[in-house]
Amino acid sequence: MTDSYPEIDEVIGYIHQHIYEPLSLSELARYAAYSPYHFTRIFKEKMGISPIYYISALRLQMAKDLLLHTNLRVRDIGLEIGQKSLGTFTTRFTERVGMTPSDFRDSVQRSENHFRSLQKLNDWSDSHISTDQQATIKGTVKATVPFEGLVLIGLFAKPIPEGLPIHGTLVSSLGDFHIIDVKPGVYYLMATSVSWEMQTMDFLLPQKTLRTRSKKPIIVESGSSVPHQDVILYPPRLDDPPILISLPLLMNNFLQKIQKHSNR
Repeated sequence: MTDSYPEIDEVIGYIHQHIYEPLSLSELARYAAYSPYHFTRIFKEKMGISPIYYISALRLQMAKDLLLHTNLRVRDIGLEIGQKSLGTFTTRFTERVGMTPSDFRDSVQRSENHFRSLQKLNDWSDSHISTDQQATIKGTVKATVPFEGLVLIGLFAKPIPEGLPIHGTLVSSLGDFHIIDVKPGVYYLMATSVSWEMQTMDFLLPQKTLRTRSKKPIIVESGSSVPHQDVILYPPRLDDPPILISLPLLMNNFLQKIQKHSNR
């Protein structure tokens, strides 16, 4: 991913303005004054994902908003974002958010409970729960603005925070972190934050949370060490991909992991 190609920023702004309308690859390429092939190549170089995949992610983010702020039926919300089949909409939403649309709509109170449980938790470290001799990724989390709260850090197969991370952890403040038992592979590090002052809707629809994403993939190989990761959280930018994975789901998974270990 690169910070070059300012014309792609203009296309991203255009996509946001016309997200409720049909958007074809040829139309976007024309707007950028490129051929579809060249436009797709430089868009993916800058964003890490194709323009069509980016649009589908934005529309799933819209679906999350509609589920929580309207009484529209799930089928109608699918139609609103261009999914003609309820089954297809449900499958894609579940794969990329981590739960069904109906479960997401009903998750407000559970999400509040997970958040409050984390606030009360004394032992935040999961580095002692290692089960094998795989790699450990170590790093330090910083922020460009003052911040107090929890930080969710995950390793994903794609450069977009969707679906359950392959590996991940939570930390209760800025500072050092460990991601344990990381198997050999190629990963993209994504992180976001939830301040202690946030309301439940703020992290169910994390459009304003501090976040970061790795510019380059992290390559983990057997027997080799992984460089220390400096993770710097910043306010959201227009060219950040939407955070689709349910943050409360990750909170609950972490709580269950800690609880399971404490019961041993």
